[in-house]
Amino acid sequence: MGLLSLLRKLRSNPDLELRILLLGLDNAGKTTLLKVLASEDITHITPTQGFNIKSVQSKGFKLNVWDIGGQRRIRPYWKNYFENTDILIYVIDSADRKRFEETGEELTELFDEEKLAGVPVLVFANKQDLMNAAQWSEIADGLNLNSVRDRAWQVQPCSAITGEGVKEGIEWMTQACNKKK
Repeated sequence: MGLLSLLRKLRSNPDLELRILLLGLDNAGKTTLLKVLASEDITHITPTQGFNIKSVQSKGFKLNVWDIGGQRRIRPYWKNYFENTDILIYVIDSADRKRFEETGEELTELFDEEKLAGVPVLVFANKQDLMNAAQWSEIADGLNLNSVRDRAWQVQPCSAITGEGVKEGIEWMTQACNKKK
C-alpha cells in the first residue's frame, strides 16, 4: 500500500497539507523509503547528491516529502530545509552499529534547532531485515530518546526493501500531525 492510499484512509482534515523532512546519514535508506512510500520501483537507487522532492495532491490533500542527502559534506545544508516542517522522519541504518554515535550526534543537533522546535520525530530503524540489525529499544536508548520531552517521537522498526513496519510508522506520523494541527 502506497503512502497516498494510506493517508487517504487516515486523514481527518480534507485540506491538510504536510511538509515532511526526510533526513539521516548517507546509506541509511532514505531514498529507498521515499520510493516505497510513493509506490515506485526501488531496483535502481543511487546516493542522493542533493535532494529529492515528492509532492502528491489528491482530493484537497497535499503531501510534500523532502529527502535530503546524508553525506557529511551535505549535512550543513540541512538547515536550509527546516522552515515550516510538520514532521521529521529520521532514518537510521539499524545494522551499521559503527555509525550509531555519529547518527545520534546528528539527531541531537536536529533536536536543538529552533526551527524544528516541537516538530514530531519519526525514527525509522531501517534494515531490520538484516541479521545484525539493532532492536528498536537499543536504538531508542542509544539515541537517549527517553529524555526528549519537547516533542512527540516514535522509533519504528522497518525494512524499506520489504516494506515491513513502514505502514505503522506512517500511521503514527499522521496521528501526530493531526494532534499538532
